[in-house]
Amino acid sequence: MPEAPRIRVTVACALPERAFLRELELPAGSRVADAIETSGIRREWPGIEIRDDRLGIYSRKAAIDTVLSDGDRVEIYRPLRVDPKEARRRRARRVAR
Repeated sequence: MPEAPRIRVTVACALPERAFLRELELPAGSRVADAIETSGIRREWPGIEIRDDRLGIYSRKAAIDTVLSDGDRVEIYRPLRVDPKEARRRRARRVAR
C-alpha cells in the first residue's frame, strides 16, 4: 500500500529573550492547529498564549483551522507592546521637533 502524502512545515515563535523554531513532517491536509500541537511548543513554553488573532503563515494572517501546504512556516506572534499607530505618532513628534 502506498504511503500517504506528507508535507514539511516549520513552526516559529520569537520572544525578546528566546526563539522557537521546529521543522516538522505532517500528513497532507494538516492544519495550523496540528502543526502547533505536533511542534511541542506548549510543552517547552507552558505559559505561551496561542490565539487565533496572533497566527500567520509567512507573515499573512492565518486561522487555526487553515490547511497547510508543503513548505509553509506557521508563525506564532507575541502581543504588541505599543499600538503601531501610536508608535508612528511618537516617531513623527520626535522628527517634527
